[in-house]
Amino acid sequence: MANSSIRPLDGITVVSLEHAIAAPFCTRQLADLGARVIKVERPGVGDFARAYDQRVHGEASHFVWVNRSKESLTLDLKQPAALGVLLDIIASADVLVQNLAPGAAARMGLGYETLHAAHPKLIVCDISGYGEDGPYRDKKAYDLLIQSEAGFLSVTGTPDDPSKAGNSIADIAAGMYAYTNILCALLLRGRTGEGSHIDVSMLESLGEWMGYPMYYAFEGAAPPPRSAAAHATIYPYGPFPAGDGGTVMLGLQNEREWRVFCDVVLLDAALATDARFDSNARRNANREPLKAQIIATFSTLTTAEVLARLDAAQIANARMNDMAGLWAHPQLQARGRWQTVGSPAGDIPALLPPGRNSSFDYRMDAVPAVGQHTEAILREWGRDASAIAALRATKAI
Repeated sequence: MANSSIRPLDGITVVSLEHAIAAPFCTRQLADLGARVIKVERPGVGDFARAYDQRVHGEASHFVWVNRSKESLTLDLKQPAALGVLLDIIASADVLVQNLAPGAAARMGLGYETLHAAHPKLIVCDISGYGEDGPYRDKKAYDLLIQSEAGFLSVTGTPDDPSKAGNSIADIAAGMYAYTNILCALLLRGRTGEGSHIDVSMLESLGEWMGYPMYYAFEGAAPPPRSAAAHATIYPYGPFPAGDGGTVMLGLQNEREWRVFCDVVLLDAALATDARFDSNARRNANREPLKAQIIATFSTLTTAEVLARLDAAQIANARMNDMAGLWAHPQLQARGRWQTVGSPAGDIPALLPPGRNSSFDYRMDAVPAVGQHTEAILREWGRDASAIAALRATKAI
């Protein structure tokens, strides 16, 4: 049983000038580990991701995913009094994260050099599309644009149609590298006593994830072809329809598995030595006739029967789930991965973060309403009722 009274980042305060996905995904994971995350939002409207949709009892799907366990503080940072509040909080914070427009934080006096001079232990993490320098520094960078710049679209989709990922893969990549860099900076500060500046680029983050197709196309070689949901260079490895309308994903890795697949799954052991199919290179070159044979067999079976044959042959396989299938996935249920968290719309289900830890339980607190914690935070940092009323009168909060 985990000891939920102590988490790795208990006592760490993170201030985040964040919107959309990359920075909020980073800071939510810090909050999962116990950090106090103060999310600075615009008065009235808050993070624009709150308005992306209304799919979760009126709340936005993106927002509830990446913003649990945070405190929402509304500040109009164009007003000196509001900026003064932020600077007071930063003075006692451990980490500042921001993914504002390029140069916006520095123009407010929130660049690393300025802050480091005043607060040498502060860790500053800037997340942007292209990084803090270089010719692309000031270009706007949305997730789909980075998927395009990083070459992801060029290897994803069908031969006729490049396709984006179905989730915010560039934002997620940048958020993950920001998160791990901040953890490293906290460890380093424990040794040196000094904070760090972290400059995370969405392009470089997704570029790292493109390592295999880049090296496959080394020195001008042909890149992996777009092959929809099938593997670009191994066959059979991809989706196949079953007779009941379901889709089964399967993958073969070697010639031993190919022989077993023919014998146990297709019930045609002789096919294994067919000259068109007796090596991966030949199977890859003769996909269409082999695909026709596989579909002919699977068309006589239900999805469950195909999966049962594949399991009996110890061939890797999976159901092609939709979102309803993921919500109801029996493995997630069996491992107790769902919990309930609060939100402005009431309780909602939430997946626990990946990775069970025997030493602590993850923090799973509510998704905040816009400005929900503003008054309490202002009082904590020395503003009395009259000061708060003055801030409210000028719409600084």
